Amino acid sequence: MSDSIFDHDHHFPAADDPADIPAHLLRQTPLDLPNPAELEVLRHYTRLSQKNFSIDTQFYPLGSCTMKYNPRIAHAMAVLPGFARLHPDTPAPAMQGLLRVLWELQEWLAAVTGMAAVSLTPAAGAQGELAGVAMIRAYHAARGDQGRRKMLIPTAAHGTNPASARMAGFEVVEIPSLADGDLDMEALDRHLGADVAGIMLTNPSTLGVFERRIAEIAGHVHAAGGLLYYDGANLNAILGRVQPGRMGFDVMHLNLHKTFATPHGGGGPGAGAVAVQERLRPFLPLPTVTREAEGAWRWTSEADLPRSIGRLSAHGGNIGVLLRAHAYLRRLGRAGVGRVSVYAALNANYLLKELQRVGYQAAFPERRASHEFILGVSDLQQATGIRALDVAKRLLDFGIHAPTIYFPQLVPECLLIEPTETESKATLDRFVAVMARIRQEALEQPELLRAAPHHLPVGRLDEALAARRLDVAAVR
Repeated sequence: MSDSIFDHDHHFPAADDPADIPAHLLRQTPLDLPNPAELEVLRHYTRLSQKNFSIDTQFYPLGSCTMKYNPRIAHAMAVLPGFARLHPDTPAPAMQGLLRVLWELQEWLAAVTGMAAVSLTPAAGAQGELAGVAMIRAYHAARGDQGRRKMLIPTAAHGTNPASARMAGFEVVEIPSLADGDLDMEALDRHLGADVAGIMLTNPSTLGVFERRIAEIAGHVHAAGGLLYYDGANLNAILGRVQPGRMGFDVMHLNLHKTFATPHGGGGPGAGAVAVQERLRPFLPLPTVTREAEGAWRWTSEADLPRSIGRLSAHGGNIGVLLRAHAYLRRLGRAGVGRVSVYAALNANYLLKELQRVGYQAAFPERRASHEFILGVSDLQQATGIRALDVAKRLLDFGIHAPTIYFPQLVPECLLIEPTETESKATLDRFVAVMARIRQEALEQPELLRAAPHHLPVGRLDEALAARRLDVAAVR
């Protein structure tokens, strides 16, 4: 008696069985695509993923972007079935757990920033900026102060600041910085007047230094009837130690996808929560979460805030990002939040001093770093023609992602470096050793840098051409 499974009464389809697809729907000629085996596909994409630069695999000192490690516990909390499977249109009584978490996050962010109220709905940092300046516009309009059409922005600001101000209908006026990195107070005072709605800045600034005269700036702007907007991009430098609200800022956004445990980069997801002082509370974007007297939570609506600037995203914003921020803050606690900025500043200042020791020039040598700092390589350019771009490309050969280059534009041939609080001293020391070697190569073998990178799947590209003539079509 045979024990073959084919001896039993089973139907096995033939290898070329079209599986009941009607004949007139079957393709008559083969599809012109690669046809590898499943194992080949798996290995191909696994190898590609291993060639990527990521915070999980390499040091990523990308200045102004806070590319730090994000603890896995925050992601684990965000994907709990009770959150992940909750439909956004679920009635409030059936989503009390989520509403409570979001309400707590609003309260915690208000406490961290020294502000009175928070809205979590903006879906990106730039949208948070737009919300902030839109609230400034609404505030002046509600007071009948229609002549305030100018927004002052330092030349060292993030590029999205002037764009957000323009989108909100303001005329942008640039305010220069002094040679020591501080804002030019004389230039500020020249522009202050009855036509100024406010000023957009961050502290520490994009120059990597703390604005020492911030209280004086706030006093002058407020005396002229304007408001202060805080760009939260550099909040990692002061988290848990200094509150923007106590510096005199009236409104700010927070990049929850940079500072509060959502992986940053690759185009999203993001969350640009906005925090305001009491006088701007009526204009917050909807919805926020409020707690009723009986202890239940609910979404707010236009009936609660009739002067709101409106809704910026569907439902309550990017909930997954907000849940990660909540888990991150709960895990750190009050003391842990302060340690974030302590170690971010320690790592930055250690790295700055070590890189100066091996020959690199600091853009502001008399100033301490905040959480990031700027190096200039103009001396290498003058000696050998090597530029910041060449240094950045050579770093890739050592498995280190390049820092931000040529930003801010005020410093020629610059690298903006941010180590973040999550990197070890061993990692920083290796970075210093690699940078020292690259500097030596720049002086002795400049052609080696001009042709870098040498050990990646793709060599030096014409990046402008690649962006303008992007071709991602499959080819045999």
